[in-house]
Amino acid sequence: MSVINLQINSKIFNKCYLNYLNTETPFQIFYGGSSSGKSVFMAQRCIIDMARGGHNYLCVRNVQKTIHNSMFNEICKTITRFGLTKFFKVNRSDLKITCDNGYQILFAGLDDVEKVKSITPVKGVLTDIWIEEATEVGQNDVRQLQRRLRGKAKVAKRIMLSFNPILQSHWIFTEYFKGWDDSKNSYADGKVSILKTTYKDNLRFLDKGDIALLEDETDKYYYEVYTLGNWGVLGNIIFRDWVMRDLTEEMKSFDKFRNGIDFGFSEPAAIIRSHYNSNTKDLFICDEAYGREMSNEDLYREGTEMFGKEYVVCDSAEPKSIARLRKLGMNALKAKKGKDSVNFGVDWLRDQNIIINTSCQNFKNEVQQYKRREDKDGNVLRDPVDKFNHLIDALRYAYEDEMTSRKMTAAKAFM
Repeated sequence: MSVINLQINSKIFNKCYLNYLNTETPFQIFYGGSSSGKSVFMAQRCIIDMARGGHNYLCVRNVQKTIHNSMFNEICKTITRFGLTKFFKVNRSDLKITCDNGYQILFAGLDDVEKVKSITPVKGVLTDIWIEEATEVGQNDVRQLQRRLRGKAKVAKRIMLSFNPILQSHWIFTEYFKGWDDSKNSYADGKVSILKTTYKDNLRFLDKGDIALLEDETDKYYYEVYTLGNWGVLGNIIFRDWVMRDLTEEMKSFDKFRNGIDFGFSEPAAIIRSHYNSNTKDLFICDEAYGREMSNEDLYREGTEMFGKEYVVCDSAEPKSIARLRKLGMNALKAKKGKDSVNFGVDWLRDQNIIINTSCQNFKNEVQQYKRREDKDGNVLRDPVDKFNHLIDALRYAYEDEMTSRKMTAAKAFM
């Protein structure tokens, strides 16, 4: 076994996180605004704990397929930044990272209950559970995960939650924030510790564009939640009548699918696969792919795995990307768009019965937060806020021909 000699400069950390490197509180919450460095710190602490030995991590999100492009990649990047690649064996297919000292970082989605129940490290017991985007998970899920922390260990056992606050009505607020004081950015008792951070805690690692995007936000809800890191109260939601359902068996009977792509890089790129029953107006969201820094080659790989040689309608704003996808072998078509296409498309989608596959966590996140703009006096406008709409946009592209063939009054859509 190689000796891991950790000599890491404290300057690579945000100062606000340094006191939390060795915190042993059973429940730890790291929440706040976007670009505050929460996930980066969690990955850093994970690797430091692994190198020291005694820790086995289970890293969890609500849906398995969202892990690879988020916490798994962040931990892998941290290993590289720390210059520790020779001490860690990374198994990308099984989502497993093993340190030379025998301790492991394991990953699981809560949509695979049996895997979570049976998961166990090769050495010792699970000591740490990190739940990323914790507002996606249910209270009972956290209780079940807590039961996974059993057996003797040399270190304190901990459950860590990281997230943007989203809604004050969430169970996390009710359960853990009883002693919280909004005038402060931290709280601790014998059971829980809480740290709130914003982009201002991460300025050294952000460029001017990142900062401007947050500071120039005009929507009150998004400014409160994603810029200031406050618990939000959300109104003017566009999609209210949707349900989640496991579509695994139903999809076997679907005879036609529609596919769409919304391009992105610093902003997420999105691929969606769906099925539509025009008689019942049931719109089934079957599958998705979603992630930042996805190249055209990544989109081709993800897309062909999802829908093979089927046609896919893409955002026409990037003709070069469409041409590249075609050259790679994808049957990529250009969206027509046109005047008022966003509002018309959103109104059409809103008039359907939307059924979301339980595996499509990112689409669920979007419909929960996609909202209409307000003017300076608080009056609701028809135009949606241009956020949380990457998969929704891809879905609009996929149904352009269906929308134009069926007329619908704006009055009904905006009720």
